[in-house]
Amino acid sequence: GAPNVSTATAVREQHGHDESMHPCAPPDAVVWPRSVGQVQELAALCYNHRVPMVPFGTGTGLEGGVNAVQGGVCFDLSRMDTIAELSLEDFSVTVEPGVTRKALNSHLRGTGLWFPVGTVGMG
Repeated sequence: GAPNVSTATAVREQHGHDESMHPCAPPDAVVWPRSVGQVQELAALCYNHRVPMVPFGTGTGLEGGVNAVQGGVCFDLSRMDTIAELSLEDFSVTVEPGVTRKALNSHLRGTGLWFPVGTVGMG
């Protein structure tokens, strides 16, 4: 429920496009899950009712991947922003999908490590 779900036109339009040239194709609803369990429950509901699911990170993609061309539910993962584990020894970090490159670099400040622009997997 609210504030974790929205069907407002402005919110849907914000989530219906990225930085690509493709026209806006808004989803029918936007949800902000806060845990893996919530994502699993939402995905099961969508699957069982044959509703398209569209993941959304920061909306900076260039491919039109967030456009909900068949409607559906947009999963905005920005509130799943925990940095779970950092291993300086093997240069690995475990993050939730809402962790941005800037947030990760802020967390890494002082360790001698950084996450450069253009690395696959982070927005």
